[in-house]
Amino acid sequence: MITDTQIEQWLREDVGHHDVTNQVPGETTGRLVAKESGVVAGLEAATAVFEYLDVSVTDRLKDGTAVKPGGELLQVVGGAREVLRGERVAVNIAGHASGIATQTREAVERARTESEDVAIAATRKTTPGLRGVEKRAVVAGGGDTHRLDLSHMVMVKDNHVAELGLEDAVERFQERTSFATKVEVEVGAVTDAPRAAEAGADIVLLDNMTPEQTQAAVSELVDYEGVLAEASGGITLADVPAYAATGVDVISMGSLTHSAPALDLSFRTGE
Repeated sequence: MITDTQIEQWLREDVGHHDVTNQVPGETTGRLVAKESGVVAGLEAATAVFEYLDVSVTDRLKDGTAVKPGGELLQVVGGAREVLRGERVAVNIAGHASGIATQTREAVERARTESEDVAIAATRKTTPGLRGVEKRAVVAGGGDTHRLDLSHMVMVKDNHVAELGLEDAVERFQERTSFATKVEVEVGAVTDAPRAAEAGADIVLLDNMTPEQTQAAVSELVDYEGVLAEASGGITLADVPAYAATGVDVISMGSLTHSAPALDLSFRTGE
């Protein structure tokens, strides 16, 4: 949920202390237009920006819709000063989110060439203050949010294992969490995958393994009913088909949120 406080911060950052460029009288209309093909997202946030300024959004695409160059994402009507004040913030948010949705859709489509079931998931590598916008953009592109914050799932990482040992780390966190909270264990070696499952992991994260190593680790987990296998660690769009073919249940990619190029959008008024 986008709050008024967030919107005000975004607007203050853009307007500054003494703006004269937006001092335009009268009423106007505006359109947010795609300059390249992609998948739209972030329009809820863009709408919230305009509505905060008492600008009416008269039409809007649904997040997840594919657009081509020239396609209109939303239309607004309101005071010219307010429309101009909100346009850059709205374009930046929607462009950033749509870039994430577009990259996610590409990853999903590449995965489908090898598997109909593997999920493409994001990570917590998000921009501070924009996690909600970015995670919703992943969903718009057909991906999975993964955990939204640390409380959503226990993840036993390499640092925990180094301090406590794999089995003791899993036991320690299981004792401190709800029965409804899943436990994921990160492993970096094929032989550690069954150890994690035996220790009680609901999900085994196969970190920085090659596709061949990942496939071997998945084979080691076949006998552990209900335990999911997740591949992660520097996986790119080009790598997705190879990992999808290994039999993993999830491919998580930090690049969906931290490296996706913004979709090129333009805001046009008075047309």
